[in-house]
Amino acid sequence: MWFFIYTFAAEIRILYNYTKMRKQSLLIAAASALLLTSCSSKLGELTADNFNVVPNPLEAEVGQVPATINGTFPEKYMKKKAVVTVTPELRYADGKVARGTSATFQGEKVKGNDQTISYKVGGNYTMKSNFAYVPDMLKSELYLTFDAKVGKKSVEVPAVKVANGVIATSMLYTETAENAQACIAPDAFQRITAQKQDANIKFLIQQANLRRSELKNNSVKEFVELLKRINDDKKNLNLNNIEISAYASPDGGFELNEKLASNRQKNTEKYLQKELKKIKMESPVDAKYTAQDWEGFQELVKASNIQDKDVILRVLSMYKDPEEREQQIKNMSAGFKELAEGVLPELRRARLTINYEVVGRSNEEIKEQYNADAKVLTVEELLYAATLTDNATEKEGIYKTTTQVYPNDARAYNNLATLEFAKGNYSAAKNYAQKALSVNAKCQEANANLGLIALQAGDVKAAEALIAKAPEANGISEILGNLNLAKGNYAQAISNFANTNSNSAALAQIMSKNYSAAAQVLNNVKNANAMTEYLKAVLNARQGNNSAAATALKNAIAKDPSLAKYAANDLELSNVSK
Repeated sequence: MWFFIYTFAAEIRILYNYTKMRKQSLLIAAASALLLTSCSSKLGELTADNFNVVPNPLEAEVGQVPATINGTFPEKYMKKKAVVTVTPELRYADGKVARGTSATFQGEKVKGNDQTISYKVGGNYTMKSNFAYVPDMLKSELYLTFDAKVGKKSVEVPAVKVANGVIATSMLYTETAENAQACIAPDAFQRITAQKQDANIKFLIQQANLRRSELKNNSVKEFVELLKRINDDKKNLNLNNIEISAYASPDGGFELNEKLASNRQKNTEKYLQKELKKIKMESPVDAKYTAQDWEGFQELVKASNIQDKDVILRVLSMYKDPEEREQQIKNMSAGFKELAEGVLPELRRARLTINYEVVGRSNEEIKEQYNADAKVLTVEELLYAATLTDNATEKEGIYKTTTQVYPNDARAYNNLATLEFAKGNYSAAKNYAQKALSVNAKCQEANANLGLIALQAGDVKAAEALIAKAPEANGISEILGNLNLAKGNYAQAISNFANTNSNSAALAQIMSKNYSAAAQVLNNVKNANAMTEYLKAVLNARQGNNSAAATALKNAIAKDPSLAKYAANDLELSNVSK
């Protein structure tokens, strides 16, 4: 019995000791595991919740896709000996990768110059990056990749997707530029051109009678002949009036000079009326006289090489009293002699002026002459003839004729470039613009148009250099608007476009979020095309009018089926039925 009890007690004791030892082993194992975990070289995964990307989705601006990434390392994440390099990657087109600017962060025990992140509380950071835009980036994903080490050991941190896709509405400037108005080199045609012709009658000193020799000088003879032509050709010449201005030289007393000038006017007017009567012509005559022609005197002295020229001019500026002026000048004996012989006689005169108009061909006459024999027309008339039709084919024919008749005038070549640009023949447009510059290197319209062609191709830098050579080109404001649109200067672009209704003008308003203004522009675009409708779709989608956006998109694709592929990836239209 006692043996049985003793044996049972011994077994109980053995079982107790085994249980105790088992518990101790488990405790040691747990402690070891905990210790190993706290000393582990692993950093663990990060999630999208640890990052905020601005903007999201990304948005293309001036050929770049900027991204601001705000990140957070959570508490007890960054090991004290860890170094983590974060690199943004924009992944697109089934395997293509664009890498942005990396940023490196370090734990508290790392000796380096990078941003230190606390193990205990974690830390926030901001990093900026840019990607060169390519159209395939519409459908893309922004990932953050991590190159991490704890001490000398590399550890794996899985990449994290933080954003989807790129909005590239601003980059549509290459397409909107296609319906921009290229710069047309203007004609200088004026149907009615103001003209004038002068004649001078000189008088002897202190005399007012008209000498026969003066009435036979060339200027007077040409004056009379012109009066006859005007009277005979009333269709092409139109007389406005005739002016007579009689003068006395400033030497001598004022009263004497006034009498002389007055009599010279009267005698000249009598002569003129006699000539008008001969040809039976009526005309208003405006007659006046100037007693002392100090103004004419000063002009002649300035243009002369007489002795004491500068001194005489100083006297004129210093002394306003005519008598004092005269006396001071007479005191210069040598200089006054030259004045008396070379200057003063020229001031004793009467000037006759015919103010008239040359009346050119009418619009119909220009058209008729072009069809009969274009070579008879002036270059201005030919260039003007092109403006008399809205038919592009007819314009092209006129400009080509102009290049044949006047091959050394750059304007017709340039204007052919504008027609080719409007047709989408950019290579031909470029060739014509370059031809214009080969004829005239200073043709500003040609430089402006080459700039527009460069914009359409997406080469903003080249466009800017070319447009800078054309500050006064006809129609340059619209092309400047397209340039500023491409550069992201939307407010300036809107100012450049002013009252222009074009796809580019509408895009500038959309990018500035002036949606009502954009709608007004789009509704008034002349020769609206597929891009006009596409912009309407974007505009309506931005305002939540998805039904209207769907209709506009349908219209756009009907005009240009290639837009369907673009629209499928356009996040602006993500909620629009396609």
